[in-house]
Amino acid sequence: MNMKSTLALVSLLLIPVTGQCKSFYVSPKGNDHWSGNMPESNRQHTDGPFATLQHALLVLAAYRLNHPALSQPVHIYLRGGFYSLQSTINVDPSDSGTPKSPTVIEAYHHEHPILSGGRTLAGWTKTADGRWHLLIPTVKSGQWNFEELWVNGNRRYRPRAPQSGYFHIASTKPATTPNIKFGYDQFGYSVGDINPDWQNLNEVELMITEIWNMAEMRIKTIHTASHVVTLTGPTWSTASWAEIPEGHQYLVKNVKENLNEPGLWYLDNGTGEVTYIPVHGEHRSKVHIVAPHLTRLLNIEGMPDKGETVRWVSFKGISFMNSAWLTPSKGYDFPQANADLGGTITMEGARHCLFQNCTISHTGAWGLTMEDGSRYNAVDDCAFTDLGAGGVKIGELVSRKGNLEAGHDTVDNCLMAAGGRIHPAATGILIGKSSYNTINRCTISDFYYTGISVGWTWGYAPSQAHNNIISNNLIERIGQGVLSDMGGIYLLGRSPGTIIEHNCIHDVYSETYGGWGVYLDEGVCNVIVKNNLEYNTKSGSLHQHYGEDNLIENNIFANSLHGQIIRTLAENHLSETLEHNIIYWNKGVLLGSNWSGNNYKFDDNLYWFAGGKQFLFNGMSFAEWQQKGQDVHSLIANPLFEDPSKNNFKLSSRSPALEIGFHPFPVHHFGCAGYSRLLKLANALPDAFPAHQFPSGS
Repeated sequence: MNMKSTLALVSLLLIPVTGQCKSFYVSPKGNDHWSGNMPESNRQHTDGPFATLQHALLVLAAYRLNHPALSQPVHIYLRGGFYSLQSTINVDPSDSGTPKSPTVIEAYHHEHPILSGGRTLAGWTKTADGRWHLLIPTVKSGQWNFEELWVNGNRRYRPRAPQSGYFHIASTKPATTPNIKFGYDQFGYSVGDINPDWQNLNEVELMITEIWNMAEMRIKTIHTASHVVTLTGPTWSTASWAEIPEGHQYLVKNVKENLNEPGLWYLDNGTGEVTYIPVHGEHRSKVHIVAPHLTRLLNIEGMPDKGETVRWVSFKGISFMNSAWLTPSKGYDFPQANADLGGTITMEGARHCLFQNCTISHTGAWGLTMEDGSRYNAVDDCAFTDLGAGGVKIGELVSRKGNLEAGHDTVDNCLMAAGGRIHPAATGILIGKSSYNTINRCTISDFYYTGISVGWTWGYAPSQAHNNIISNNLIERIGQGVLSDMGGIYLLGRSPGTIIEHNCIHDVYSETYGGWGVYLDEGVCNVIVKNNLEYNTKSGSLHQHYGEDNLIENNIFANSLHGQIIRTLAENHLSETLEHNIIYWNKGVLLGSNWSGNNYKFDDNLYWFAGGKQFLFNGMSFAEWQQKGQDVHSLIANPLFEDPSKNNFKLSSRSPALEIGFHPFPVHHFGCAGYSRLLKLANALPDAFPAHQFPSGS
């Protein structure tokens, strides 16, 4: 018996329990000294629900220990209300259920429990200028710090410079130490962009665009004579993607002097005072203001290396909100996708666990991560909104074997919206070194890098992300001109058995190059991309960097600005086969980048350039392209879409696409169902980073 079970058993001995109770109750009005056997207190207020979920779990573990042959679910019901967590809730193997008797932690009778990692800020005073002020002693004493604030459930931002748009790096500078372990730690700035007289300069932060990520750095010194700023730490690498080169855009965050607009706030750690400028209609007596203090709200942790896992535990109808992120003193930078950051909910060594009808929002980093031996878990009908980083992360970035490898997990009918609010390189869903996962019927909207990212192996190394299914998803508003080298769906490394099927991807716009619909990056092999609708991308509907034997069939690719189908490297093997696709566009070229050699196969495709001019196949006429052996049975003809100007790509029954063997598929009803209101609210949130206006020809 472990310590947790021992303590819980003692608790049971002290609490009067009637009968073989299979349900426990928790309420914000409860008491951990009560039995937890009833949903509300008795008239004498001597018994009733527990006050905390963590205590309910202690009692549940002891209950299971004393009743090992249960054949029915054991429930913990959470009454509605706001639970300000004092510490992370821990679920361990002693809380496990069985297939016949799962542990179910759920909302009570359609009520809305909120588990929050934040603290309510009350007692504001108002000054003559309309600003609200609050002194927080624990901030002044150094016991608490926060970089996020929510007012009535809306994320509020700290003041930045410039107040619109971006600054740009004035000049590239080498690292201050030539043999620096990592990358670059200084750059030249234009006069007036950075001010050494800013208050609390050590609390000012820099968001520096590299290529497909942002470095989140702090200021060490400012050399006013040379107009050079030195950072407290370096970027991740000396590679080109981690440089701070001339012309790259950057922002300055937490500039007190720019606290001048409604909705902005500032925390002075030295004095412990937080200042907030309310938006129109907000009154001190009618607002709920929350600041986070926990980085992780829920930790489901087994020990898979010892064969001990958390099994058959479900969470239903619960909201998890307000997790924290603090910029490290040396800054933060990571090569790709902010993939090293943790989750508001973390699962390690979890099996057959379920999150259903839950909401994960207002986070400092990822919403939910399934790592280290987490297998056969499901996230169903959940909403992830207002995310500091991404929504769901499956698998790890290091190699695991056997029971230590995450996989066979499912994310179905979920909403991922308004992501990357702090860390813009994060993705809606990320699958690392993990296989046999399914991402189905998800809507991923408003991210700054990539929608779904699969794989974490560069080049032709052995596959560690295979047989993943990405289907029926809606992926939209990706990139928004903030970062580059991205895709609606991004694959990396050998991926045999992986299928990308019946997804709708649209409005993928990078800052510079690389706003693609489906992006098959380094070493992607043996992937099937079929029955997808992709339109309104910047750089191409499909890009294969390099890989082998990928099948691209029966897709509709429409209206990329620069090129429609892109390939980067020519190799001595068949890279890809494109058959039975419809390619329709009104700007740009058909084939972009490098189509040298002939190690690719195009046939039975339908092409139509609505721009009204003749087009070429990699500099060749159609006849010359066919003489090369490509597209021998393909057609150039109008596919007769219903209304492509309004992104309606339903085919007429008279479409010539039927002649090349195209099989029509539904061009509506992609993504999740039931979250239209939440998606609308998320889309109405202000941009976390200045977005460029698209489409454009640049």
